[in-house]
Amino acid sequence: MKEAASSMQLTRAADYGVRVMIHLAAAVPGSRHSLPELARATETPESFLSKVLQALAHAGLIASRRGHAGGFVLTPLGHAATMREVIEAVEGPIRLNICLNPGRACHRKSWCPAHPVWARAQKAMFEVLDKALIADLALQHPHAPATHTDPHSVFVPQQMLDKTPASPDSIAPVSRRAVAPVS
Repeated sequence: MKEAASSMQLTRAADYGVRVMIHLAAAVPGSRHSLPELARATETPESFLSKVLQALAHAGLIASRRGHAGGFVLTPLGHAATMREVIEAVEGPIRLNICLNPGRACHRKSWCPAHPVWARAQKAMFEVLDKALIADLALQHPHAPATHTDPHSVFVPQQMLDKTPASPDSIAPVSRRAVAPVS
């Protein structure tokens, strides 16, 4: 059987929206990025990305400024956004089936055996997307600058990574002291 493209998949616009939000969240805080720079970094066509950026700006997840010092920057709302919020900013509300649209009554809902399955599947998807924070995903971005905002990460300067490993005999003992957890 030949594989067909699934109709139950995110649009390219939603995918590009998530990509650009992760890229902006991984950037130096407050830094502005041009459309061509974002298109290159996220491997998206500029003309298409422009429309996605407009939707994200309209939702308040990013801010844009024109001119020489212009560009796009993540807003605090965007930094705290979930994947679901980004997708819905670009695409509108996510619904697995038309019967799950709150503004539309389904006359089959009370007796349809598939309805509870659709409802559980949508709820599970929402739970996953709502737990995926853009800021957390940005920490996994390969070009994220090292910051000390994540208490679980350790900053290691590149110079230390480039050095030849020391022999076990040349390493001085490290004192073991209790360290208070970061809260």
